[in-house]
Amino acid sequence: MERMIRLTDKLSDLGGILSGIMICAGVLLVTAEIVMRSVFSRTLYITEEYSGYLMAALTFLALGYTLRHRAHIRMTFLQHVISEKRRLQLDMVCFVFGFVFCALLTWVTFLFFWDSVVSETKSMQISGTPLAIPQFFLPAGSFIMMVQFIAEFFKSLRLLKEGDYKSVPEESEALGR
Repeated sequence: MERMIRLTDKLSDLGGILSGIMICAGVLLVTAEIVMRSVFSRTLYITEEYSGYLMAALTFLALGYTLRHRAHIRMTFLQHVISEKRRLQLDMVCFVFGFVFCALLTWVTFLFFWDSVVSETKSMQISGTPLAIPQFFLPAGSFIMMVQFIAEFFKSLRLLKEGDYKSVPEESEALGR
């Protein structure tokens, strides 16, 4: 179980790193477009399309990383009035629901991706990009989040068994409260 948790955390971290790289790539692409239009009165033609692909990919790849660091927006009014043990149990129930949702999301996005693979769908834009390439990141990111829900459930189960309720992770303080 511990090995699976470590592997899942590393997978989520990889998704976070790839998301950061994609943000930088998007910034570079938009900057190049600005320079091309301002200095050379030309365009790259792909900036809007590829920026959209990058945005979708980085959003999905960062889902597991965000869950791992408890940085998703959460409704916590109930969490502040119950004991640490009950909060841990409530989190575990939420992790199960999140897992089920992400399993369905992974399946649906995989079917969406696979349809593009089979039908060899291409972008209508000038690039003619095979849509399976950007669509791949949807089931990949959904899968990472799904397994991160499993890991978070087992982390909580371990804390519950140990009776270490004071170590229950809080939500991220970086959310601007």
